[in-house]
Amino acid sequence: NFTYCPATGLAKGNEHSEFAGWAFSFPGVFLTEEFISEDEESEIVELMDRDDWKPSQSGRKKQDYGPKVNFKKQRLKAGSFTGLPSFSKKIVAQMKACSVLGGFLPVEQCNLDYMPERGSAIDPHFDDWWLWGERLVSLNLLSKTVLSMSCDSEDSIQLLSTSSKQNGELSLPGSFTETSACKNSGDKGINCILSPRLVPSKEVTVAIHLPRRSLVVLYGDARYKWKHAIYRKNIEHRRICVTFRELSAEFSTGGRHEELGKELLEIALSFQGRPV
Repeated sequence: NFTYCPATGLAKGNEHSEFAGWAFSFPGVFLTEEFISEDEESEIVELMDRDDWKPSQSGRKKQDYGPKVNFKKQRLKAGSFTGLPSFSKKIVAQMKACSVLGGFLPVEQCNLDYMPERGSAIDPHFDDWWLWGERLVSLNLLSKTVLSMSCDSEDSIQLLSTSSKQNGELSLPGSFTETSACKNSGDKGINCILSPRLVPSKEVTVAIHLPRRSLVVLYGDARYKWKHAIYRKNIEHRRICVTFRELSAEFSTGGRHEELGKELLEIALSFQGRPV
């Protein structure tokens, strides 16, 4: 019932929903369009298709480049991991130009193949917090889609009224600002103040539109408070998602498993890998 606006960082109520005319700040999303060219996209997909795609859940297929992980037992080892694929070296280098990706060192890459004929989708979920760090980076290839965000929190969200602007800025409904019409009429009645609007987080869903060849980064609230999903209705053609993940603090400098983290990063950034 809301759509994310990259230009403002706001989630805006959809026109035909009960939240039309309302918005709220939606931090933790970085989206850049045309991250790679059409020629680069074609080359990357051709190289991917030379390797086998393994069946995955919910009608997807996958290629994994990463360490061997048992998330339930929280165990990790290199296993047969030989690094990220060679074609990703240029992609990772280009990421350094993104303001939110300073110091981003991917230790894992997962390619997911979505097809409407297979009913491909992924249910609302959080990516693991024990092993993977704050920033989740995904490159959207071959077709557009929608990343659907939802929240299970018991908290409420305070909405901003997009219909009442002062000096071009959105005003908080909770600020009880008198409208100019009220001031001019001298009317101090209840109709002349803006009522606050609080809605339960559980009633809110936010659509992040991902154009073809766009790069999206989830971090902060969008990573830890909001679940993300891709629904079947938003897979119209073949779509490949390339997701890169960094290590959590536990496996980074000063962390409990710093040495293992260093070993895995050295393997990952050799860019000599084949799918595991």
